[in-house]
Amino acid sequence: RDVPVNVFSKKDPLEASVMSVERIIGEDAPGAICQIVLHTQGKLPYVEGQSISVLPPGLDPIKEKPYQPRLYSIASSRYGDDGAGTSVSLCVRRAVYVDPSTGLEDPNKKGVCSNFLCDAKFGDKVQIAGPIGKAMLLPDDESADIIMVATGTGVAPFRGFVTRLFAERTPGAAAFTGHCQLFLGVPTTSSLLYPELWEHAETTKPDQFKATFAISREQTNPVTGQGKCYVQHRLAQYADDIFKRLEHGAHIYFCGLKGMMPEIEQTLEQACNERSLDFKAWVKSLKKEGRWHVEVY
Repeated sequence: RDVPVNVFSKKDPLEASVMSVERIIGEDAPGAICQIVLHTQGKLPYVEGQSISVLPPGLDPIKEKPYQPRLYSIASSRYGDDGAGTSVSLCVRRAVYVDPSTGLEDPNKKGVCSNFLCDAKFGDKVQIAGPIGKAMLLPDDESADIIMVATGTGVAPFRGFVTRLFAERTPGAAAFTGHCQLFLGVPTTSSLLYPELWEHAETTKPDQFKATFAISREQTNPVTGQGKCYVQHRLAQYADDIFKRLEHGAHIYFCGLKGMMPEIEQTLEQACNERSLDFKAWVKSLKKEGRWHVEVY
């Protein structure tokens, strides 16, 4: 498959401009997450599941050199949110540091790039490089089932997937005959990202799409009936369905903070044990067949 890679580099970036910056979680949701839409003049080809680098302006005061590029998963389909192929969207959590002794934010330790993007205004210039990545692409087989597991902004590539397969009217969407299952972990209902998209997919193609949320501060672990509900608990709850689909050629994707993987792997290992499967051999065979996709940061 012909996938565009590194059309623009750190040394020769594309100057994009900000089309919009919008907070996309509720006012009472913890933290701040913004949807950033950048205008690329149609010069940046990419496909769903890829990432771009953003080169923050200014110099790193410690190294006295330009800041290192920051990688962000693309949150739009190849046609962009404008549908014209002239934009790229990012889902960005504003990184702040809270001093544990005072409980206050320390402005000197805030994330350089995420704050630059979340504070950006219409028309501001943003230097970007890429696209990069082939690890999170949609399956070549249009009948393959897709299982997506995300926490927080890790849902970005899956917004691209679901937009492509369920929201757009394209040959790609028409050709897809598989089933998509999304498992998304967030702290509160007001933290749910892109709920309208998941609802649209479920309403228009209920036989092909299902979204299951793990809302840690509001839901109880469905397996034990006590404690908070995290995304790995939903995987345990739906293990029968997940394993059946994987047995029949499904692809499974994981995206989010790297801290989510040990608990998820532990849950899947337990599920393997219950099914008399060797976890390491099971994962190895999925990787070998290109059906185990991980992007964590």
